[in-house]
Amino acid sequence: MSVKTQTKDLLAKLGVDAAALEGGDLAVRTPTTGETIANVKTASAAEISAQIDKAHDAFKAWRKVPAPRRGELVRLLGEELRAHKDDLGTLVSIEAGKIPSEGLGEVQEMIDICDFAVGLSRQLYGLTIATERAEHRMMETWHPLGVVGIISAFNFPVAVWSWNAALALVCGNATIWKPSEKTPLTALACEKIFAKKTC
Repeated sequence: MSVKTQTKDLLAKLGVDAAALEGGDLAVRTPTTGETIANVKTASAAEISAQIDKAHDAFKAWRKVPAPRRGELVRLLGEELRAHKDDLGTLVSIEAGKIPSEGLGEVQEMIDICDFAVGLSRQLYGLTIATERAEHRMMETWHPLGVVGIISAFNFPVAVWSWNAALALVCGNATIWKPSEKTPLTALACEKIFAKKTC
């Protein structure tokens, strides 16, 4: 089986439509053989602006969801990652050129940060601060930032996204991910894995 066929099969198992892999303006090559394994479409400036607006609208609703409920979504993401660890790890190895244990290790890091973020979702409390004014109370309250931009490099195509996304999500933020142009297929796969829990 060719690397291209193996990649298409893995992406199909992960929920990525074969149409997303053909006819685009960005050639995706595996560093292991130099073979082109897909041609994906890049987004225009107008399409990116529209996605940022969409993320901002989602943020307005998401910030109002209680933090433990946001943590539950991240917990479910971690469960999906566990279920798809082997396939996603293999895809990381193909697309980034990592040895199999490194591909699997990167997905394990994703799972680990989800576990951490779930715990954090129940610890987003502030301080009560002593004040010199009578009958006065000062307290610290954390508020979500808004839309968080995540830029990941080719050598950590999925772990860096999850480190940032899991924490941003439990804190009430929306995210926009710009993956490396050398590893867009793992981003497509993560998007589909995450969508299983948000749809």
